[in-house]
Amino acid sequence: MSGMRPRTEVDAMNSMTLLTLISVIGAAALFIALALFLRAITRVLEDVGGPATRFEFPVNYLSKIRYGVRAIEIQTGGIAPNVIKLNAGLGAVAGGLVAIDGNLGGVIDAVSRQEGA
Repeated sequence: MSGMRPRTEVDAMNSMTLLTLISVIGAAALFIALALFLRAITRVLEDVGGPATRFEFPVNYLSKIRYGVRAIEIQTGGIAPNVIKLNAGLGAVAGGLVAIDGNLGGVIDAVSRQEGA
């Protein structure tokens, strides 16, 4: 054991400094990779929907689609109450057609008996 030298305070400090430096470099690399992937995702989303602000050209296509869908919703909003009224009227017409069908059945029976007599 005579060949081993005692560990000094300087050796311990150098290894701690090295580990700290490696950790800082790793954290920086992680944040840089995160920023690069976030920018790549933003580019793809801008290709699909246009830039997020209205001051850049072209304007946001997704907001135009949302605006158009909202306009369609407003324009077709009056259909539901009218469909309910229409269904009520068609129900009355269906009842009348059933009565006509019954009357025509009676007329056919009467004509059939008259021809047979």
